Amino acid sequence: MGDLKTSQINKRLTNRIILFLQEIGIAVKKSRIHEETFLPGIKIERGEMLVDKDQLTYPGDLIHEAGHIALTPKSDRAKLNGNVDEEKNSKESLETGAILWSWAALTYLKLDPEIVFHQNGYRGASEWFIENFTSGNYIGLPLLQWMELCKHQDSDEGIPEFPHMIKWLRD
Repeated sequence: MGDLKTSQINKRLTNRIILFLQEIGIAVKKSRIHEETFLPGIKIERGEMLVDKDQLTYPGDLIHEAGHIALTPKSDRAKLNGNVDEEKNSKESLETGAILWSWAALTYLKLDPEIVFHQNGYRGASEWFIENFTSGNYIGLPLLQWMELCKHQDSDEGIPEFPHMIKWLRD
């Protein structure tokens, strides 16, 4: 009975995350994924996120992978395929930014941080990220500011501080 309840919670959570991603402009499509992928149940193809809900292990992984799409310049998003962190389309690594973007998204959605920063992710550093971000130590913030996704610290425009996002997708 516990597995059924967990499954129902995960489906509702997955649907909520997918709706958010679609609302901010990230293409998410339900699809059967027949090959092995970097994260179970998630495949990036031509800048779109394909999701196989039957294979998805951690709904929060959708947020992190969406962060990679969101931080890729609009002109390059359609080039994203597979494990986007290994993409060689750009010299810059967006991993740190995608991690912090994930924090902003889970904060916006009012999710428990462990939904995204679960024990089996982030090479064992999930707890470290949660501790830092909870204490306001936003590793990678200058990158998101440079991309004009959130307020610059020297800005006094009445814009709320991070984790508030001015926009979710990079131009």
